[in-house]
Amino acid sequence: MRPLVILVATLIGTALGTPVGGAKAEDASWGCEVLLCAASKNPSWHGVAYCVPPMTRLIAAMKEPGFSWPICHEAKAGKPGRENYEDCPAGTTVGYSSRGDNGWRGEPDRCIKTADVCRSPIERNTNARQSGMTIGRRFGNGRDDCIQQVATPRPRRADPYFFDIPNDQGVKERFWFNLNH
Repeated sequence: MRPLVILVATLIGTALGTPVGGAKAEDASWGCEVLLCAASKNPSWHGVAYCVPPMTRLIAAMKEPGFSWPICHEAKAGKPGRENYEDCPAGTTVGYSSRGDNGWRGEPDRCIKTADVCRSPIERNTNARQSGMTIGRRFGNGRDDCIQQVATPRPRRADPYFFDIPNDQGVKERFWFNLNH
């Protein structure tokens, strides 16, 4: 958090034409206030008294027609990104719980694991009764194999929004946040 505070203070000072030592958080543009508060981790913006008013203002503004995200141009971070779901575990792929007409797939809210669950007719019948859904069978090497896809809910992120903020070396660092009250 400290490098971000220094970066934002520097940017605020530059934008206001004041030296870094004279830059104050309360002099920041709304976009820079939001950026600084969103990047706060310990505590999150919820626990920083200075951050509650600009973030509450942001949450209210997002509900209005024509909302445009406030930008901190000095930080070169732009608008935030949003990823509602955590990554799927290794060995699984992203899947969708609903599909519609014309290729519409809904949200990527499932993790799918594909497994060869049976090797003989006896094993196949036992496994089919125990769990899951057999998606398809393939025939090869003289045996009847079963392919099963098991879908599990993809975990939701507690902090689905993020800013990618360049550090003093120009390398972007990702800061996750939420907009829950």
